[in-house]
Amino acid sequence: MDRDTAEPDAGELPGPNAQRWVDFHQEYSAPSEYSHEFVWDVTREADGPFVTDVDGNVLLDFTCHIGAAPLGYNNEKITSKLREFDLVEPMKIAGQDMYFGAGSDPAEAEFPGSSHLMERLVNVSSQYGMDTVFLSNSGAEAVENAMKIAHDHRAPAKYGVAFAGSFHGRTLGTLSITKSKSVYTRHYPEIGGIETIPFCDCRARDSSGDPCDCGFFTGSSSRLRGTLSPEGGHIDPDEIAFLILEPIQGVGGYRFPSEGFVQEVADVTDEYDIPLVVDEIQSGVGRTGEIWASDHYPIEPDVIASAKALRVGATISRSEVFPSEKNRLGSTFGGGDLLGSMMGAFTLEAIEEHDLLDNATRRGEQAKELLRDGAPSHVEDVRGTGLMLAVEFDTPERRTAVVQEALRRGLLTLGCGKKTVRLLPPLDSTEREIELGVSIFREAIEAAGTTAKVA
Repeated sequence: MDRDTAEPDAGELPGPNAQRWVDFHQEYSAPSEYSHEFVWDVTREADGPFVTDVDGNVLLDFTCHIGAAPLGYNNEKITSKLREFDLVEPMKIAGQDMYFGAGSDPAEAEFPGSSHLMERLVNVSSQYGMDTVFLSNSGAEAVENAMKIAHDHRAPAKYGVAFAGSFHGRTLGTLSITKSKSVYTRHYPEIGGIETIPFCDCRARDSSGDPCDCGFFTGSSSRLRGTLSPEGGHIDPDEIAFLILEPIQGVGGYRFPSEGFVQEVADVTDEYDIPLVVDEIQSGVGRTGEIWASDHYPIEPDVIASAKALRVGATISRSEVFPSEKNRLGSTFGGGDLLGSMMGAFTLEAIEEHDLLDNATRRGEQAKELLRDGAPSHVEDVRGTGLMLAVEFDTPERRTAVVQEALRRGLLTLGCGKKTVRLLPPLDSTEREIELGVSIFREAIEAAGTTAKVA
């Protein structure tokens, strides 16, 4: 496959082979599992955003595995570094319970491991004074450990603050701070002391100059500030273990925070010394044109939770925030995936070596301009930072129809929120690939405009 000339070529989706794979998978999978009916053939040609399915359809993937494959498929910027290593089993080792290396000196190691990945994460987070990392297996574990170290650091604090519309994971702990769809949380037990505050994503102001009515601002103050006892509320700030924020809400609908909202979060957490945890699972590692989405805003995170694009989970903070007591944190296999750590390290290398932060910014601006140009009235908003892009429609039905019409044309997209499509092209997307993908997406919008049954 030649990435420079490849184009989607899709017939029936799912095709007969894909349907057999879907049926086979569903015979054994948990019935509540949600999967897209696209079946990638891992033995066939793929390059960057282009991938072949088990029926031979070539698709253009603007999902990047929900951000977990930031450079797409079989990308030479990564695979060229993985070749020729003389590795032995086991590739999956006992994480923090066992050191591992390659050769006599970490500085001269043939390939990077988990220790090198931690070093690189510290380097890209030094602007926040962070110097310590705990690796785990997933984003949920990264957030869970962020909550744990914050509680330990602020003991005996008993409260946490989360925002409406948030999604932080599916463990019982992270579900306690997930405030989006009820299907994620209904009837599950929760940890106590979590306060929920409105998230403000509006960008307009009324004629008096006041922020728009998002539920967060209350006159000259905010709901966040108003919950604190010094401001007339019921919570002692010293008893708050953490405030957790997605710099850009992902599952909740690719909601980008307003400037006033982020500034108020920054002011309150700074004034009352409340630890700020940022969930960068989907927005981090270059997706927005900066390594961390937090870098776009005036906040100063105390803890960063990352995963997806890193291939492993990571909780990043300062040494004084982490507990020093041995075994206070631990995970037999946490971050013990040798190949995962290598891929995470190589991804960070590729971002730097190939100026992919700048590329993400340029290609994101290109995509937004193309999407906005002549957009029909049922496109309510086109927004994004870097290559974390969203198109919001007038109804959920229209959104679903657009996703289906895009797939019929060989473009993979994903819904989020209630009526939004998210677009996550690879960080090294070319001008041609953005033009091609947006052109197909616009065709899908046009088709959905005539086929969608809108309430």
